[in-house]
Amino acid sequence: MGKRRCVPPLEPKLAAGCCGVKKPKLSGSGTHSHGNQATTVPGSSSGPLQNHQHVDSSSGRENVSDLTLGPGNSPITRMNPASGALSPLPRPNGTANTTKNLVVTAEMCCYCFDVLYCHLYGFPQPRLPRFTNDPYPLFVTWKTGRDKRLRGCIGTFSAMNLHSGLREYTLTSALKDSRFPPLTREELPKLFCSVSLLTNFEDASDYLDWEVGVHGIRIEFINEKGVKRTATYLPEVAKEQDWDQIQTIDSLLRKGGFKAPITSEFRKTIKLTRNNHLAVEE
Repeated sequence: MGKRRCVPPLEPKLAAGCCGVKKPKLSGSGTHSHGNQATTVPGSSSGPLQNHQHVDSSSGRENVSDLTLGPGNSPITRMNPASGALSPLPRPNGTANTTKNLVVTAEMCCYCFDVLYCHLYGFPQPRLPRFTNDPYPLFVTWKTGRDKRLRGCIGTFSAMNLHSGLREYTLTSALKDSRFPPLTREELPKLFCSVSLLTNFEDASDYLDWEVGVHGIRIEFINEKGVKRTATYLPEVAKEQDWDQIQTIDSLLRKGGFKAPITSEFRKTIKLTRNNHLAVEE
């Protein structure tokens, strides 16, 4: 792994986790109430997903929870169980990563693996990576095993320089997702890492002004107690869960803690922001 400076433990921050939900039984578009439905994480014994929409008062950064990432057609890299080294696997048909401007690259996931590996083994921090250090809202997701069960996911909607942002959220998502125990050395050979960068934020004209499978969405609403709440999904969520727009919105409301019956009139009060994202998985 080379000589690296030690990665210090992160100070506790109001951050939150994000992905990999089991398909809940959502009713059709005409149904307005889901009761006290709980969504569980596959392979997790921690029970219902926790919602963590917070603002870090010291930095003003908003940290977002319970987003879901899909596997996509991303470059794949796995840990070598014997050496702990990363070995890339070829893409199908020798195709290259065609993500716009190649902003998101496999090296980002490699860097996240290096940061976590060095932290868990007490090695010095890895050298600065070669990819861009431009600021982006970002998420880091860890999955484990052949079925890629969620193991941790935390990110932020506030733009962060990628070098420091990925380093911070690599450890936060691996060690501080409250839905799971911290990742351990023994789990490294079975891990997959995903990095998502969010782009093109737009205020929607209404709660239906977005496209399933294309846009990530963030909603703001006032709950039954008069408190403003937010909830977010990345673009893959609705498509992977086979939800339509209404089901997705209703799921977000429940995830955001709204417990009252959901009516068409209430949906019209939602403020929705849509976005696209660039993702890579290893």
